[in-house]
Amino acid sequence: MNLSRPSLPMSQLRTTFGDKLQENVVMANYTTARVGGVADAVLIAQSAAELESIVRKLWELETPFLIFGSGSNVLVSEAGIRELVVINRAHTVKIDSQHNPPSVWAESGANLGSLARQVALRGLGGLEWAANIPGSIGGAVYGNAGAHNTDMRSNLILAEILHRTEGQQSWPVDRLAYQYRSSILKRIPGQAVILAARLQLSCSSKEEVQARMEVYNAQRRRTQPPGASLGSMFRNPPGDYAGRLIEAAGLKGVRIGGAEISPVHANFFVNKNQAKADDIRKLILLAQENVQQKFGIKLELEIELVGDWSPSDLRG
Repeated sequence: MNLSRPSLPMSQLRTTFGDKLQENVVMANYTTARVGGVADAVLIAQSAAELESIVRKLWELETPFLIFGSGSNVLVSEAGIRELVVINRAHTVKIDSQHNPPSVWAESGANLGSLARQVALRGLGGLEWAANIPGSIGGAVYGNAGAHNTDMRSNLILAEILHRTEGQQSWPVDRLAYQYRSSILKRIPGQAVILAARLQLSCSSKEEVQARMEVYNAQRRRTQPPGASLGSMFRNPPGDYAGRLIEAAGLKGVRIGGAEISPVHANFFVNKNQAKADDIRKLILLAQENVQQKFGIKLELEIELVGDWSPSDLRG
């Protein structure tokens, strides 16, 4: 456990947020892998305006916090989270089909896959690749989420950002400085929060969009496992695939505790039977060590370790 992290100013938080402040919240209920310990304090934002208000107050109080959308791509320590967790449920969506090209504006807590299916019903394309991604818009913008050889960089027009020192701003896609599964916000965390985003779409028909989505859906069913997971565990190294390397290391189907390296796709670690975060972390280390030994490649995490991990865990 990281004992150097200061405790939250609970009395100030109770005074500032009243009964909206939740204490001692089990984070397994807020992650797609269904694992994780207890957060000392949680606030839920139901709109972008409420998210902005909460974040401004937390900055004023100098209170460390984390933003959770869908809870995918994060592994929460069993030791819990000492920062305050803001659960982002801001999900308003506005579709603009009157302009060419069409676009959609969405608050950052909206589900990306749901948004892709919603615009498809209007005969609008461009987000077919995202139809089964479980993450939020904010998480997708933050991490440059992608699938099927495309990513958020290809759709994002602008992101509405609340910056700690510069206030609310609209950032065009270039300012996000996107790289593979990364953005400037991810590389320099804690300085800004994503409130909403506008994504470019394309004119099509419901039938055409649905057909393209079904091709992607079928491929996903063939190649990715069902069940509770964090999504892709490792970033693909240049010129190769993390899943191929883990499989070639003989680790497909390996279990530790209740967690399993999927026999369907080795870059997915699935909660098979009441897994603990430590079970998944041990599988992560096992995969990294074996791939390093056999191929001389250090697999880098795509997911983020959140909460009270040991310094050696965070370095890994």
